[in-house]
Amino acid sequence: MSRDAVRHSTMNTEQERSERGDDVQLGLIGLGKMGGNMSERVRRAGHEVVGYDHSPGKRDVDSLEELVQALEAPRVVWVMVPSGEPTRATVKDLVGLLEAGDVIVDGGNSKYTDDQIHDVMCREKGIGYIDAGVSGGVWGLENGYALMVGGTKEDVAKAQPIFDALKPPATVDESGQEHTGDAGFVHAGPVGAGHFSKMVHNGIEYALMQAYGEGYELLAAVDLIEDVPGVIKSWTQGTVIRSWLLDLLVRALDEDPGLEKIHGYADDSGEGRWTVEQAIENAVPMPTIAASLFARFSSRQDDSPTMKAVAALRNQFGGHAVHAVREGEAEAPA
Repeated sequence: MSRDAVRHSTMNTEQERSERGDDVQLGLIGLGKMGGNMSERVRRAGHEVVGYDHSPGKRDVDSLEELVQALEAPRVVWVMVPSGEPTRATVKDLVGLLEAGDVIVDGGNSKYTDDQIHDVMCREKGIGYIDAGVSGGVWGLENGYALMVGGTKEDVAKAQPIFDALKPPATVDESGQEHTGDAGFVHAGPVGAGHFSKMVHNGIEYALMQAYGEGYELLAAVDLIEDVPGVIKSWTQGTVIRSWLLDLLVRALDEDPGLEKIHGYADDSGEGRWTVEQAIENAVPMPTIAASLFARFSSRQDDSPTMKAVAALRNQFGGHAVHAVREGEAEAPA
């Protein structure tokens, strides 16, 4: 699309937006499962979204340059791409395209220390920077997204209409009590505070999932319990351990009552590791979250070298029996 075509499109869009009474525009980079649903939720709230993605079938413009040209200043551009180098490269490119007074929002799962580096880069050009921890997954389109943001009050205010569109509408908690304050959204502090908060959130998520998984395994291991999915479903109402994660476990068991279609291998996306690293750095005891992280490492081992060593030691000092590798297994490819 030529520069003149983008300008013409933008003028038409501005007129249409004015006629509809839209409040703000949003540039959104990354239209995958999360980004695509977030774009739709913002549009449903009456705002205009100009989306860019590497996939031609998803995007509204064909380049970051066109995205910037299609937005009125001061611009708010939300980056929703994988953390690490993809986010770093996108932020760097945007800094070269945006103007003083514009704001970049990183809504991915970046490490909070990356945010502080990006903020320095942005400030050199007068560009604002917000880090937004986003929780809600694929259900966020209908239920809303919990948002934990870091940045200056001025920058957060520029993006607040977008945050308001994305956050959940719920006014009561799980017990039915009315929320006080702005539940589902928090301005947690300066740059870095949003992703630090989301990091801890994900560490807690690791521990919750591990606890539910261990409880499920014990129920399934005994003959006494005849309806394991039913027991877990019973916990979703009126109990102190009910949660959305528990609801999702019920859904998974409805689809596959014995979880026989799933291999017990759990990846980790980084936030759990970072949480434990910060616990060590700040001398905060964190045995539960640390154990849940290490359990994921264990899930990736078909035959644990650690437990081989333990078995060998038991045999050496006490003559305890070991389970030998059957003939042919030792030569089997990994």
